[in-house]
Amino acid sequence: MKIGTVLNLEVKDIETGETHEYHCKIIEKNDKFLIIDYPIHVKTKKTAFFSKGTYITATFMGKDQAVYKFSSQIAARIKLNIPALAITIPDNKNMKRIQRREYVRIETSLDIAVHSVDNQFHPFATVTFDISGGGLAVIVPTSTQLEIGQKTDIWLPLPMQNQEYHYVYGQTEIVLIRELNTRMNMVSLKFISISNSDRQKIVRFCFEKQREARQKELI
Repeated sequence: MKIGTVLNLEVKDIETGETHEYHCKIIEKNDKFLIIDYPIHVKTKKTAFFSKGTYITATFMGKDQAVYKFSSQIAARIKLNIPALAITIPDNKNMKRIQRREYVRIETSLDIAVHSVDNQFHPFATVTFDISGGGLAVIVPTSTQLEIGQKTDIWLPLPMQNQEYHYVYGQTEIVLIRELNTRMNMVSLKFISISNSDRQKIVRFCFEKQREARQKELI
């Protein structure tokens, strides 16, 4: 983990048992500690003020473009040019390369084309509701008859940092259909076949979007 790495944090509320998500950035490091700026709550966009001893679970993207996960603890509050927190550096044995179901998910609207593998419904174009390395959710009119378990081919243009697009292809399975309103459903799809290259581009896209959101909050 190098300076500038974005960390996505999960912290469990002791009183309610609810898990909250935050993101922050590594601003300094030494042999024992990572120094992070104050975490921002993903949903409320509010700064979190954790006390010493708070347990956290963090994920980040490694040099190999894979996502890693570790547990740590707030060791101290630190005053640098900006308020900061010190967290303990995990041992290598406590660093876990996370499984597909644990990929970071972000809400974003991307154009997508959806086709039935078995011609069970007419092809349609729509937009995503959210996306991760493990799957995505799309907005679908209630007039389009879909069923859980159906297999689909999907294509979507993924915007990259260089203003170009990478066209992602994958095979997915419908795992959830939820009604949003009388006209629209949200349909969740999990990847059952996708190239490692395409998956890693999605993962990087998600982390870049989180980093951009973090930078805007600090302006």
